[in-house]
Amino acid sequence: MSTTVATDLEHALRPFVGGDLPVRLVAWDGTTAGPVDAPVVEVRSPDALRRLLWHPGELGAAQAYVTGELDVPGDLDAALTHAFAVASERDLPSRPSLRALAGAVRTAVGLDLLGRPPTAPATQARVRGRLHSKDRDRRAISHHYDTTADFYSLVLDERTMAYSCGYHSSPDQPLADAQEAKLDLVCRKLGLEPGMRLLDVGCGWGSLSLHAAEHFGARVVGVTISAEQRRFAEAAARRRGVADLVEIRLCDYRDAVPLPGAEYDAVASLEMGEHVGERNYPAYARVLHDSVRPGGHVLVQQMSRGANHPGGGPFIESFIAPDMHMRPVGATIGLLEDAGLELRGVEALREHYVLTVAGWLARFEENLDAITALVGEELVRVWRLYLVGGSMAFRDGRMGVDQLLLRRRA
Repeated sequence: MSTTVATDLEHALRPFVGGDLPVRLVAWDGTTAGPVDAPVVEVRSPDALRRLLWHPGELGAAQAYVTGELDVPGDLDAALTHAFAVASERDLPSRPSLRALAGAVRTAVGLDLLGRPPTAPATQARVRGRLHSKDRDRRAISHHYDTTADFYSLVLDERTMAYSCGYHSSPDQPLADAQEAKLDLVCRKLGLEPGMRLLDVGCGWGSLSLHAAEHFGARVVGVTISAEQRRFAEAAARRRGVADLVEIRLCDYRDAVPLPGAEYDAVASLEMGEHVGERNYPAYARVLHDSVRPGGHVLVQQMSRGANHPGGGPFIESFIAPDMHMRPVGATIGLLEDAGLELRGVEALREHYVLTVAGWLARFEENLDAITALVGEELVRVWRLYLVGGSMAFRDGRMGVDQLLLRRRA
């Protein structure tokens, strides 16, 4: 009986997907397999399968997708949602059986797929050195944030350039309005008043630092280890007439603690704690505690994941945020309390992040031609997978995000 690449793959994949293919598979030789009404997955090159052999699961699939060796020509969200639903319905085991692996190897031999692994994609992070050393953290942050402010201005809203979850009063609220509502909420929770001193740990493109100075009269020090972010935030402070109130320091958070007696009136850190790592989080929490005056407030906005899925995941850690670590929100609260901070309030924003990412994805697609010309096709594919996958994770409850209001005991 004659076979084709697509039918060979279908046969090899049956044990892994628990039966019939859940997608319409199109192989590089033009042959097809699987239901005609299912989402289409194109395997455009044998290298896509070689990547999966060397890196089974999420990382290999992500490498193949961002290089274009594997493609989903239709709605990526719908295709991934369908795949997750089938996996859940069939209750697939976390690890394939030895029989399934043996069958995959036989198929790989027959299709001449064995050999050296393909070169890692150009967009995959390459960070070395001791985990969460200052030098390695600087390189990890530079990988993601020094892409240029021009790129982020085409994805984030141009008014605030806030790269964190917004606060949406309705699904159709403009993205910039939701981000300003979030910044207002943070400043009100901190009790900012004119003349108060605020430390913004991990200030990003300066959204909170600028907002606190412009709308609340606060004197702000923002710290970042991204030179690109510092340049942008300083220029924005001059444009908005608050350069006398805002100082942006190129500084590791571990070097930001003021001398005793010179503590800040309030401290904020928006979606930066995910980057400090599991082992260093107690030191980060201590920095927040030691930087605020007794009786002053600290606000941490941070993403979370379940206890069974810590970290950021293979794709995120390889292409977006190297060395990222997330944990259940309760565990984070415990670490902050261990540093001497008293919890005063928790507000869950998970559903808000679905709307925020939808706004970013809409701007991404609207500005696709300009973005592609600026950063190239491979990074475009990285970001499409990142935004779609992130939206799904928050929508389906695999990730959360919370605002934690704390207070240094008087």
